Amino acid sequence: MSIKTRLLLSYIAMIVVPVVCFGLVAAWLAPSFWGDQFPSGKESRKPVFRESLTKREELFAGITFIAGYDADRLLKPDILNETDEKLRSLGGALIVAKNGSVLFASPAIESADVSAYMKAAVEERGRNGWQQLNKEGYSVESHDFTFGDRSKGTVYFLSDSRSMFITGMYFFATMMLTLLVIVALTNGVLTFLVSRSIIKPLYALKKAANEIKEGNLDRPVLLKRTDELGELGAAFEEMRVRLYESIRLQLQYEDNRKELISSISHDLKTPITGIKACVEAMQDGITDTQAKREKYVNMIAIKTEQMDRLIDELFLFSRLDLNKLPFQLELVEMTKYLASIIDELRLDPRMEGVELVLSNHAGIELQVMADREKLHRVLMNIVDNSLKYMDKDEKWIRMEVQAGERAATISLEDNGTGINQEALPNIFDRFYRADPSRNTTMGGGGLGLAIAKQMIEGQGGTIWAQSERGHGTRISFTLPYQESSGGDSR
Repeated sequence: MSIKTRLLLSYIAMIVVPVVCFGLVAAWLAPSFWGDQFPSGKESRKPVFRESLTKREELFAGITFIAGYDADRLLKPDILNETDEKLRSLGGALIVAKNGSVLFASPAIESADVSAYMKAAVEERGRNGWQQLNKEGYSVESHDFTFGDRSKGTVYFLSDSRSMFITGMYFFATMMLTLLVIVALTNGVLTFLVSRSIIKPLYALKKAANEIKEGNLDRPVLLKRTDELGELGAAFEEMRVRLYESIRLQLQYEDNRKELISSISHDLKTPITGIKACVEAMQDGITDTQAKREKYVNMIAIKTEQMDRLIDELFLFSRLDLNKLPFQLELVEMTKYLASIIDELRLDPRMEGVELVLSNHAGIELQVMADREKLHRVLMNIVDNSLKYMDKDEKWIRMEVQAGERAATISLEDNGTGINQEALPNIFDRFYRADPSRNTTMGGGGLGLAIAKQMIEGQGGTIWAQSERGHGTRISFTLPYQESSGGDSR
């Protein structure tokens, strides 16, 4: 669930949940204050003040009944005192008058107010129901009757109307407090749940950022979420991985740079030492004959050529390593191209006594995309590497072409000394020599196969080697077919 949806649902819940809970609480509290308004066959629940009103009304009805059927009983003080005592406990009061004179007045009413209540009752008699009289909150209702001696009597019922108002205030205050509590709890719980689902992954990202700041890039950032924070965590993890890989490559490049400087120094030192020795010999007068001078001059020329070739290889490899050497890919038919390479090699004096064989196992012409010039350099570097290690009387180099699903495979195999299995994975590394002593003697810089690998990969192919010590080496590489709408072109 996205954060946007989660927040929207939480906002809706913040409105709906308090309203529903408030309605339920109001339905539960209302009968406790006001009683059941619509009882359904069961006894209605009545709050305390409702019970008080009911009992007070029953006492009023009882006094009215006595006044109508046995009015002289109201002349007995014990009955009036007992009834008034009950009324006072229920928020009521009683006044009984005979011929306009007060016969009994409840102690709860001040004597100065008795006549006012009686006068007000007469004035308000024409109105409906109870009437509010003064600040004490009493309302009064009167009932006339006749004593046994035919004298007129009046009973006044006083009720404290503040109880209903106070109850309403309590009910309103209770409901408002309940609403505030419900809103606070709902918002608090929802805010806690939503914020925790957001803040917790943010803390995880903050911790990961601190780890990265301290240089610790080994710890992955896994939020295991599918929302926006999950996407942020995935982007953060991708950044960490790329940064880790960038630093690793930077360290590797630094190591390679140091190795490159060391290898260049070593490889250049050998021919320079030879040139220096020849020059010193000529300066010391050792070359006192024309033959000796020519010998030393030829040696200087050979060493100079080795240095020049090494510098060219270094320059070419650096351009390949920095991806600054462009590739001019074009359609090449491999069988014809390899045949032209073999024809060129047969004219090379170094190939004297070496048998060159070309085999097309595909049986058809294979059209590949390649850079002719750089492919020529690859093949020559592989052949040069083979010539350095040929130690048998019968020497041969075989070139083979095979068809794959998406690329053609070209292999060059020789019957030289071969390469040890532990050294085989490293032969395409820069400045690597499977046999350092022999390779240095032969003038190799250790960059030939490294350049070949860079050039093949730059043309979209791959290169690998197979070898068995004493039986020769087989180096193979692939080149992709020409892309066409109908599939690969062969």
